[in-house]
Amino acid sequence: MKKVNERFLEYVKVDTKSDETTRVTPSTKGQLELGKILEKELKEIGLEDVHVDEFGYVYGTLKSNSDKKDIPTIGFISHMDTAPDMSGKNVNPQIVENYDGGVLVLNEELNIKLDPKELPELKNYIGKTLITTDGTTLLGADDKAGISEIITAMEYLINHPEIKHGDIKIGFTPDEEIGEGADHFNVKEFNADFAYTVDGGPLGELEFENFNAAGAKVIIVGRNVHPGSAKGKMINSALIAHEFLNLLPLDEVPEKTENYEGFSFLLGIEGSVEKTEMSFIIRDFFENEFERRKEEFKKAAEKLNDIYGKDIVKVEIKEQYRNMKEKIEPVMHIIEVAKKAMEMAEVVPEIKPIRGGTDGARLSFMGLPTPNMFTGGENFHGRYEYIAIESMEKAVETIINIVKLYGEQ
Repeated sequence: MKKVNERFLEYVKVDTKSDETTRVTPSTKGQLELGKILEKELKEIGLEDVHVDEFGYVYGTLKSNSDKKDIPTIGFISHMDTAPDMSGKNVNPQIVENYDGGVLVLNEELNIKLDPKELPELKNYIGKTLITTDGTTLLGADDKAGISEIITAMEYLINHPEIKHGDIKIGFTPDEEIGEGADHFNVKEFNADFAYTVDGGPLGELEFENFNAAGAKVIIVGRNVHPGSAKGKMINSALIAHEFLNLLPLDEVPEKTENYEGFSFLLGIEGSVEKTEMSFIIRDFFENEFERRKEEFKKAAEKLNDIYGKDIVKVEIKEQYRNMKEKIEPVMHIIEVAKKAMEMAEVVPEIKPIRGGTDGARLSFMGLPTPNMFTGGENFHGRYEYIAIESMEKAVETIINIVKLYGEQ
């Protein structure tokens, strides 16, 4: 039986960075490559109904081994892609045994370090075995750790038939990092009563609240004339973009918010005198505040159009996902069981809101209530990402305990 860290180190070799510009599913060939590897492995360990569908989703079933008819069908889901923010090619993991709490040099040549002064959570990992990057790529614990943990738990259950359980469904999705992980998920075929995404961060995380989310594009059309004769004629769209930003709450941005505080985040800006485009994401846990934030964008455009006497500012808002809380609250037993499963593994549950989204947010609104649990990773999406092997092992144990608890009810 493979260890969870052995699986993880194999999976991170495959470059599965997603790409929203390709407009196909999966968005990159590497995800299909990993999907085929996972399909083969799921079949080898003994799952049934294993297949990769036309969109690159990987499905499989561990059939019930119990005579009980009332055991719920549980799903476990993780995503195959890594974030497009940074390279996932040629990932070169480094193993640090018995971490001593000091500075870890990831790349001496580039002077890239994990420093407890800057990353104080490192103190929680003294004595643990860490898997880090080499400072030039991300690691891929988000979410290849989750995949590794789910498959390792399934293999354990297959090798321990004394643990009675109902049907267990497995799903690995593409393109979660670009917000498309649930686009083609076949909830009907999956046929689970509820599921857990194994896609969280540090040990003990358990989440069933997430942001309401929207994307916003602001398009400003200006007028360029020779600067020597521009008075009363030129409309500089880049400067109007600056005015637009100043009409939004300046303190309600990611770097100044936490916990249940929402924000508007300027992702990018590109422009000239003639035309400027800005891309934003809008996030808030509370419906009324979410609506208020979207309205602020519209009012800012209206104000500038009034000032300049023409429709030069256009706002396009596209909703992305909603807070899953309303879909989880009617089935809170899935949270209580997950808490108990963690405690059985000597993990302290930490219930907190997701300051982001997961496949589970959308799946919950598609009829599959799906909270999120930890993988054990830290600092996802960048060169400072790392994960403790001990945390991964606790995630495996927690998954097994969830299955046990429902099988014993």
